[in-house]
Amino acid sequence: MADDGSQGFHLTALDARRFDLHARERIDACAQTVRARFPRPIDVAIILGTGLGGLANEMAVEQTIEYTDLPNFPLSTVESHKGRLLCGTLGGKTVVAMQGRFHRYEGYSLQQVTFPVRVLRALGADTLIVSNACGGMHPLWAAGDLMVISDHINLLGDNPLIGPNDDTLGARFPDMSEPYDPALRALARAVALQHGITLREGVYVAVQGPNLETRAEYRFLRGIGADVVGMSTVPEVIVALHGGMRVLGLSIITDQCLPDALEPASLAQIVGVARSAEPKLAAVVTGVIARL
Repeated sequence: MADDGSQGFHLTALDARRFDLHARERIDACAQTVRARFPRPIDVAIILGTGLGGLANEMAVEQTIEYTDLPNFPLSTVESHKGRLLCGTLGGKTVVAMQGRFHRYEGYSLQQVTFPVRVLRALGADTLIVSNACGGMHPLWAAGDLMVISDHINLLGDNPLIGPNDDTLGARFPDMSEPYDPALRALARAVALQHGITLREGVYVAVQGPNLETRAEYRFLRGIGADVVGMSTVPEVIVALHGGMRVLGLSIITDQCLPDALEPASLAQIVGVARSAEPKLAAVVTGVIARL
């Protein structure tokens, strides 16, 4: 069984309950490590998804902290997720960006997947901007389009809030009627309009992965109301809301997932499209942060 010491990323899913019971101590230890190298309170936290790490080029980075240097932090195992915290300024605000996130399919529990969000909240961030690369199921949208998330569907078969609840972290039953802040979404639309960027708005559904979906699964996901599909984001948003944060979610559609015209997709293709569309994402994120 995994040790309860500082190397929390060695915990297995079977140890998730123990991880929960020691969450506050683990959060505080990690946050203190970040503060020792970057002592300023954070205004905005950013999570960069697959192929979107280049947004860091827009930041004035003052401190880079490898995940391996952070006690209890998971480690990135997915290509294009570099695995480091970038601390500095963007749009005139103090920000910390996660250049690499974690997924259920990597073998982590959802408590481990969302542990970094707890740390970012403990560092003072009251706003979370989360980005991802996703498959598009809306027939009128195209690969390379940018979408602001209006709502989500959780099909991960799990929830990061399962287990003992620490009332100092958030209420037992957080409201989810508007998980993506309406004012932030309106701000994103205004920034996109100013830059001449087409910004779609729709519903994100999270599935476990790591395989992509079958034709029948895409029909099902579209039928239950989803516009795009991915393997992340939703657990992070749930925990951010549990902690009282405002959330803005942005997706880059990297491939069209239309059942009757489905073509094979590869990680190289997905990352390539994400990177080509990244300047649009960077413009929206920077503009939103500057107007906060």
